[in-house]
Amino acid sequence: MPVSAREEVVKVRDSMARRGPDGAGLWANDDGGCVLGHRRLSILDLSDRALQPMESRDGRYVIVYNGEIYNYPELRAAALAAGRTLVTTSDTEILLDLFEQHGPAMLDTLRGMFAFAIWDNVTRSLFLARDAFGIKPLFFSHKNGVFRFASQVRALRAGSGISDARDPAGVIGFLLLGSVPEPFTWYADITSLPAGHCMTVDASGVMQRRYVDAAAILVSAERERIDHGVALRRAHNAVRDSIKAHLLADVPVGLFLSGGIDSAAILGVAMEGATRPIHTITLGFDEFEGTDDDEVPIAGRIAAFYGAQHNVRRIGRDEFLADIDEILATMDQPSIDGINTWFVAKAAQEQGLKVALSGVGGDEMLGGYPSFNDVPAWHSRYGLIARTPGIGPVIGTLVKTLMPGFAANNPKAAGLLRYTGTLGGAYLVRRALRLPDDFSAILDPAFVKAGLSRLGIVGRMNDVLDPMPDSDQASVTLLELGFYMRNQLLRDADWAGMRHSVEIRTPLVDIALFRELAPLIGHLKAGEGKQLLADAPVIALPGWHRHRSKTGFRIPYASWMSGIDGLAERSAVASGNNGLLSREWSRYLLDHYRTTT
Repeated sequence: MPVSAREEVVKVRDSMARRGPDGAGLWANDDGGCVLGHRRLSILDLSDRALQPMESRDGRYVIVYNGEIYNYPELRAAALAAGRTLVTTSDTEILLDLFEQHGPAMLDTLRGMFAFAIWDNVTRSLFLARDAFGIKPLFFSHKNGVFRFASQVRALRAGSGISDARDPAGVIGFLLLGSVPEPFTWYADITSLPAGHCMTVDASGVMQRRYVDAAAILVSAERERIDHGVALRRAHNAVRDSIKAHLLADVPVGLFLSGGIDSAAILGVAMEGATRPIHTITLGFDEFEGTDDDEVPIAGRIAAFYGAQHNVRRIGRDEFLADIDEILATMDQPSIDGINTWFVAKAAQEQGLKVALSGVGGDEMLGGYPSFNDVPAWHSRYGLIARTPGIGPVIGTLVKTLMPGFAANNPKAAGLLRYTGTLGGAYLVRRALRLPDDFSAILDPAFVKAGLSRLGIVGRMNDVLDPMPDSDQASVTLLELGFYMRNQLLRDADWAGMRHSVEIRTPLVDIALFRELAPLIGHLKAGEGKQLLADAPVIALPGWHRHRSKTGFRIPYASWMSGIDGLAERSAVASGNNGLLSREWSRYLLDHYRTTT
């Protein structure tokens, strides 16, 4: 018996119950041509009046929405001052009100993370939009005259009418980068609405456009040529403003506290004038206790320095093995990362938190990764060879033939002579798990060829540099924002956090902050960006914290993987080489997804 639209929407909606355990809603227009469902995680206006789907006062518009609008208080005050009638204290109603007044142009007024859809009963059209950096996901399928959308790929698959055919570009993209690069997904029938894009769906079809462009913002800021000292002061104030804006909630707010500067700076600012306690959570790994990789001591010390209510959650191999099946069942698309976020979100839920701040974005915005040095250096050093036809592949073949051991342990070395002719290609070599030549033993050659062609990864990376910034620093920022941060860090934060009914907020990934940082991004001196963050709190980070060596947040993958059937031997061989460990983990995930989804 065919499933009705209502039945399908309920099934899709309720497959995401963990994302919204506080309420469920369903709405359909008179002829059933549009059906909307929603699950609620209540954070602003906890009353039932803020339930979704939410209708406008005259019944013309209906919205379903996922996210937070951080300038909601200002937008609400402006609406009331203009004589608008508002009956809730939720940001959902503000989105409806803004759309009534301005239509799609309302996107330019928003500061936040969001994915929403608004149905217009008069024009019989659906308008969808996603935030500037893609913090909140939005997936859709348009097949056989039916348009479906949801916050998860798995949710759409829980309905009907979605083929299980894999998208070669999504599969190859994952094996290249460790995450599936948008707009592709694991499935041929499902697409991700890109970050900073909106779309309209009506009887004539689907029209998609970009409404905000990070590259254009950076290039425009470069042309302003603002004094460096002035830019630093503006950036300092903008960091503080963003952190305070991200505290907006009618429930307690927590913070994921590592040993790094990013989360410590967020804590320092958040504690200033906080109206309720800030609960900090640090993960401690049994295998790292007493070593330089253990972030518990430094995190505890900075929490005490700022007077936070601090919690340490210890994780060991046994808990990882106990959770791995659930992790893989929840992971919306394959990703080599996200395990750390799973456990810190789990700890937050155990503390009764619905909201937690994260330091994601600090390294990408402010030049904190080795890629900011490596990518321009490789492009300069090897680019001429890579741009000379035929030389790179020949040398790569010779290396594999004459030095097989070196090639096996340094699988990307040959790529330096083949792909570094552009900054996008150099970034691929820096971030890739493996290169396009390394798939022969993994997948069918025809599938690989189709995937590489459709993906066009080097061209896709160079596309984010259009328009091209003047500085290499700004260019690498765009690449990190557009690939690693968007497709891996933010997506992992969403699926892992929301599985535990925890909304993860990223104060350092904010469009208003980015606009203020833009004049500075291409001109940061080594370490200057992180010192900017360290100075953001009124009580700045102490010297003993800000001058410690950067270690990065690690988890004991080698030890943990050794307990998984099919990975024990491979993890032992790769132990001590994080790149090879990631490659083996990606192969395991590939096999898992091919057999279970």
